[in-house]
Amino acid sequence: MTSLPPLVEPAESLSKAEVERYSRHLIIPDVGMIGQKRLKNAKVLVVGAGGLGSPALLYLAAAGVGTLGILDFDTVDESNLQRQVIHGQSDVGKSKAQSAAESIAEINPYVQVNLHTERLDSGNALEIFEPYDLILDGTDNFATRYLVNDACVLLGKPYVWGSIFRFEGQASVFWAQPLGEGREGVQYRDLYPEPPPPGMVPSCAEGGVLGVLCASIGSIMVTEAIKLITGIGETLLGRLMVYDALEMTYRTVKIRKDPQGEPITGLIDYEAFCGTVSDEGIAAAAGHTISALELKQKIDRHDSFLLVDVREQNEYEIVSIPGSVLIPKGDILSGEALSELPQDKQLVLHCKSGARSAEALAVLHKAGFSDAVHVGGGVLAWVKQVDPSLPSY
Repeated sequence: MTSLPPLVEPAESLSKAEVERYSRHLIIPDVGMIGQKRLKNAKVLVVGAGGLGSPALLYLAAAGVGTLGILDFDTVDESNLQRQVIHGQSDVGKSKAQSAAESIAEINPYVQVNLHTERLDSGNALEIFEPYDLILDGTDNFATRYLVNDACVLLGKPYVWGSIFRFEGQASVFWAQPLGEGREGVQYRDLYPEPPPPGMVPSCAEGGVLGVLCASIGSIMVTEAIKLITGIGETLLGRLMVYDALEMTYRTVKIRKDPQGEPITGLIDYEAFCGTVSDEGIAAAAGHTISALELKQKIDRHDSFLLVDVREQNEYEIVSIPGSVLIPKGDILSGEALSELPQDKQLVLHCKSGARSAEALAVLHKAGFSDAVHVGGGVLAWVKQVDPSLPSY
């Protein structure tokens, strides 16, 4: 296949300082002066200055992309520093967007940085995206991914997508419009027509991620962005690249346009579309949720109950609530653990933040444990409200 046409017109010129800075690009025939001028004229928005956004922003800046937008409403937390290399120890508590902008200024003072510190939603996505040539999506939840996709489809913009979990990463390029020469555009909904059931796919916060995996996938995303901007090479449009760090393998899977796909006519409520907890979990938690402080009171009163931690063994080893018994959510959902549970005591479930325990609670209610409750906010709430000496994660 031939390359796509360049996404961006070249800037008029490069200064002497810019020529010297980008000389290793300029001597690559495929990039050269005209390719570097296209990079200088490019406007790229990076959604999320976290695990994938960190290496992406660093390398986009170093490559000479003239305008970088950083969209992130979050602040830097110490747990981010294991993989979010654009931030440092002194940035803890600072706006991620601001911290990233300061790092970019150190790397390349010729880059204009636009900060977007508001939360992305259906009301502002089109306005934020509109001035940019290209979107890089480094977010870690399905609701935002579908929102980014639909906004890009409506605006006719290409975007580069990446995803990471534990030791595996994925990357692709999506652009919904027809691209000539018989090439059909594809979008994220062609790969994932429907979001997974709530609680089925753990987030990085629940399942973890090897820090350096972010660099592997983030650098691939920047490579794709450079190819789109300059019109060189064959992009991942229409292909999903899957990287397994443990096996050290890369493989690509073809993505075809979904013939059943509905046209996108506007933006929707993506939190409701994806959900974080199933309807059953929400119903089970209603009227059957206690706070971490209420759990502490039950312990202090020596109430008769069994405290069940539904997380995984490795999480239990990081931090646990004293007196809790580990029974992973999967064992409850499969029914395997139900025979182990006492019938003569109230069951109190907890997980990391409350979502997994709500799903397990729904199963217990159906199995006849009608007085079972769960702890809203999970072990994180316990650490914050009851025992701050314990580690958070």
